[in-house]
Amino acid sequence: MDLEAARAAGLSTAMLDRLRLDQARLQSMADGVRTVAELPDPVGEILKRWTRPNGIEISKVRVPIGVVGIIYESRPNVTSDAAVLCTKTGNATILRGGSESLRSNLAIATALRRGLAASGLPEDAILLIPRTDREAVRHLAQLDSYVDLIVPRGGTALIEAVVAHARMPVIKHYHGVCILFLDRAADPEMAVSIAVNAKCQRPGVCNAIETLLVHRAAALELLPRVAQTMWERGVELRGDAETCRLLGGHAQLRPASDEDWTTEFLDLRLAVKIVGDLDEAIGHIEAHGSHHSDAIVTEDAASAERFLNEVDSATVYWNASTRFTDGSEFGFGAEIGISTDKLHARGPMALEELTTYKYVIRGDGQVRG
Repeated sequence: MDLEAARAAGLSTAMLDRLRLDQARLQSMADGVRTVAELPDPVGEILKRWTRPNGIEISKVRVPIGVVGIIYESRPNVTSDAAVLCTKTGNATILRGGSESLRSNLAIATALRRGLAASGLPEDAILLIPRTDREAVRHLAQLDSYVDLIVPRGGTALIEAVVAHARMPVIKHYHGVCILFLDRAADPEMAVSIAVNAKCQRPGVCNAIETLLVHRAAALELLPRVAQTMWERGVELRGDAETCRLLGGHAQLRPASDEDWTTEFLDLRLAVKIVGDLDEAIGHIEAHGSHHSDAIVTEDAASAERFLNEVDSATVYWNASTRFTDGSEFGFGAEIGISTDKLHARGPMALEELTTYKYVIRGDGQVRG
């Protein structure tokens, strides 16, 4: 029903892909629940323990955050992932999904609440707000007496609305302008394979690349090969002037605008730029990227290490696709989102990121003099 409504509304192919829940994706969601269930419970973990000269023993212990509000758009699998991660870590969760997936979200949340009840847990540990208007977002963001943390996942307008209204800490799952740099020392076969996977394997997700940077010294060899493979898969390239000159006229090539370098297309479109060296590539990523996931393809270990150390993003890659920025691919079972913040969580947020800590002090009568 959600898909039918989305088609009638004229939503994009990428958006329809986000909404689709076929048998394989439902199985993947169920497998994710089981994987999370089998992972070690982080709550109660002693992070550090020491004894002071006066005999007091101090422990730093991992504990739940409390009530976590999660506001997201489009993807119904987030309902399952978020709920199971919060439940595993002893947190209650209040979910507010997008209008496009409301029916799916309600069905998934109902199934999860039945599971809680069958296990002897309070059903209301998982709540789904059945309204999708922005007023519900504003109201939730102001419930600081009840909600300890909000995690928004969605477009810029949604996240800015949450940040503007929130009276509690916010961890942002911001947009993903992910960038791939093909260095002068890139292996050509690997460069094509990684570029195509990072753009085309599932273009409507936040860890797909939106910009391709190519070292000028390798552009003549690499860029035509990458472009031809992209075109065969229906990708429209938006190139800088040098890219357009090198590739010549093609129906799927157009000049890039200034906005293209900072746009999360979430579709079969890719901005392409030729850069002079590694410094220019890193500078472009810092100026135009979103600090989500960025990658370099190169056989030069020194250049790779510079890239990994100097690019200030939540995840950085050497000779691998950015599509691996995912809780399940990291071995976390599932994820709440991918934080582009620096505090208190960064990158895929899973069990550990849904906890905080407290200090537990044990004494035998000590008083401070």
